[in-house]
Amino acid sequence: MSAIKIDRKIMKYRVQKPDDKAAGGAAPIGATSGATNATPIAQLAAPAKAGSPKSEGNGPSGGGPAGGESRMPSAAEASRGAKGSKVVRLTEEVQRPEVLIGSTYKIKTPVSDHAMYVTINDIILNEGSEFEQRRPFEVFINSKNLDHYQWIVALTRIISAVFRKGGDVTFLVDELKAVFDPRGGYWQPGGKFMPSIIAELGYVIEKHLQTIGLIRKVELDEHQKKLVDEKRAEFEARSKQTDAFAKSHFPEGAQLCSKCSTAAVVMMDGCMTCLNCGDSKCG
Repeated sequence: MSAIKIDRKIMKYRVQKPDDKAAGGAAPIGATSGATNATPIAQLAAPAKAGSPKSEGNGPSGGGPAGGESRMPSAAEASRGAKGSKVVRLTEEVQRPEVLIGSTYKIKTPVSDHAMYVTINDIILNEGSEFEQRRPFEVFINSKNLDHYQWIVALTRIISAVFRKGGDVTFLVDELKAVFDPRGGYWQPGGKFMPSIIAELGYVIEKHLQTIGLIRKVELDEHQKKLVDEKRAEFEARSKQTDAFAKSHFPEGAQLCSKCSTAAVVMMDGCMTCLNCGDSKCG
């Protein structure tokens, strides 16, 4: 194998395949033999300047950029060609109507003296047709507490932008519900723990999306409901008292009085006193 001396700077290489070599005729000067030949572009450019039809051809045997190469469709074209997609994509051409329908939810937390009112407005797509769909379009949060003004404005603008962008917006629910307050959460009436105000906002959006049918409400099946009912009935039966002293008029935790034999002795004014007979060790 002889060495080739190149007296100019090589910018890039062009790979010549065996099929192209057989179809295009003899290889240019300086090409090496093998499965794939890497030839300096300075040497391959010489026949092209001479006007050779083989180097400028557009057919399968040509050396041009269109010689036997097939263009792969892009991701955008593939997505446009998909059929049966149920994802509704709102484009920038969708203008806000003058009137939108929506709902307002009240959030009252023990960590704030003022309540928050969350308004979610919806837009109706394909109104009056069989493909009519209701999708969230914008959200507003109002509160008298100015301590939360900055993040309220930022959050409402971001959520509204995501709603107007379209597509699958249900991921906002999981993202908001996963926010925890470093100072600790709070308990809602009914015994439900809420990790933060942002998480409660996520529950509000989830409730609204379930109302308009964008999220399917998760319910227990028949077997799970039956098991829960059995456990609840068992707990209620266990907590019931069936003795004669179940209904007592005295406070819980009262001790037994040695004089009247009644569980009515409590601590009053620093002295143990019976609420039934009035007996007291302090006289």
